[in-house]
Amino acid sequence: MSKKEIDRLLTSYLIENQAKLYRLAYSYLKNREEALDAVQTAVCRALERQDRLRDPNALRAWVYRILVNICYDQLRQRQHIVFADTDTLDTGSYEDPLPDDSDLAARIDALPPDIATIIRLRFYEDLSLREISAITESPLSTVKTRLYAGLKKLRLSLEGVNVIE
Repeated sequence: MSKKEIDRLLTSYLIENQAKLYRLAYSYLKNREEALDAVQTAVCRALERQDRLRDPNALRAWVYRILVNICYDQLRQRQHIVFADTDTLDTGSYEDPLPDDSDLAARIDALPPDIATIIRLRFYEDLSLREISAITESPLSTVKTRLYAGLKKLRLSLEGVNVIE
């Protein structure tokens, strides 16, 4: 595939999937502005580094990997940042894109990060296990094990058994 074709494919993908990218970033960051910044950074990074895309069929996994890494970086940087009072911020046009069940979202957040990532990618983003394997750079068997372990912990947690560590 030529550079021009890859550029066209990438640009088209980014435009068509911007809402999905935002939703994924928001699921990590829980902050509208940070999620928008993460998506913008991911888009810029993907466009700058499109020559590193080896397999155009793996475009979605490649872009998601970039975004997940940026979200992790922002979460690490939070330790040094003090946020403004949310009552003083303009709500803007973006709404909370996650399911209304804040209890479930809190329980997912309480899971170990590697398990929570797999659950978010599988159920919020509807990605296949193979795509999740590529995004997380983990073997498929590890993804399956973490997914089923996480689902078991969530089920037990919802039933009232305290298993999430």
